[in-house]
Amino acid sequence: MNVKTPNAIDGYVGARIRMRRQLLGMSQERLAEQIGVTFQQVQKYEKGINRIGASRLQRIADVLHTSPSFFFEQENSEPLTLQGLDLPANSDPVAEFLQTKEGLVLNRAFLKIADRNIRETIIALVKAMAQAESSGVTLGGPVADITLPLGE
Repeated sequence: MNVKTPNAIDGYVGARIRMRRQLLGMSQERLAEQIGVTFQQVQKYEKGINRIGASRLQRIADVLHTSPSFFFEQENSEPLTLQGLDLPANSDPVAEFLQTKEGLVLNRAFLKIADRNIRETIIALVKAMAQAESSGVTLGGPVADITLPLGE
């Protein structure tokens, strides 16, 4: 293994830290201040260049209001595996979307919705629209034409 090449898992964990930090609207400087390192060190963590010790990862999780396990979860919330981690850390379309302005705005707004039923209805609506679009249905018409799967 090349010493200068970041480990795939370190890169993945770093990308999850960056995603969570951006989702909360927190700067690298602010995170660095909260965990007692320089912002350059946070950059290295997020790029997977430097490994993060367990106690530091716990502190990062606390500051980012999540659990350490969040940084190891894959898209389907299962534990992290090595399968597919040889890809660049930003090759995950979900992670890429969350780093866009649109992704951040959408997720910040969604997080402000306290009512679980409303959140579940929004998720069902988006899933139904995505399924309709992938089935070739043109979504330029009224949204009322889409059937929502309730209780999913």
